Amino acid sequence: MIVQITGNVTYTITLDPTVWIFDDRKILLEEAFTEDAQKKDEKDELENASERFSQEVYQQNLKPPINKTNKGISRKEREKILENSYVMPITDFLGYTEVKEDANSVTLETVNGNETVPLNALAESYLLFAIEGKPLKEDGPVQLFYRDGSNRDNPIKGIQKIIVN
Repeated sequence: MIVQITGNVTYTITLDPTVWIFDDRKILLEEAFTEDAQKKDEKDELENASERFSQEVYQQNLKPPINKTNKGISRKEREKILENSYVMPITDFLGYTEVKEDANSVTLETVNGNETVPLNALAESYLLFAIEGKPLKEDGPVQLFYRDGSNRDNPIKGIQKIIVN
């Protein structure tokens, strides 16, 4: 149930989609392709860039980085979370890997073979990781949806590894 991002990157990372259910960055599947969700993603990207800059400044001044943790949730919120389907924007994870400048495509290793997509298309995508609050056992651990919704009825299923070319 893990997905590795590897290849033409500075840092290989391993994703565990089973823990994303309580992550504040997740988006309801029903709302993922709306204009509001896309604006929220753009705002989150700015906040993340700002936070990375602040951490760099603190590290240069030999101060410890500021820890950012998810807010606590109530029992009612937890029950609601476990009833919905969610996607996670992949852009943050690509940022963590520090994709090299000469990279331009990605090979998605799936249970049904490999599929190649442009790097910029992947960066503008969502990973479906939960249906009705449960991890994807069939066709998982994640499925890829383009942000524009063009493959909404036919996502790339069964992604097990992401290789940056």
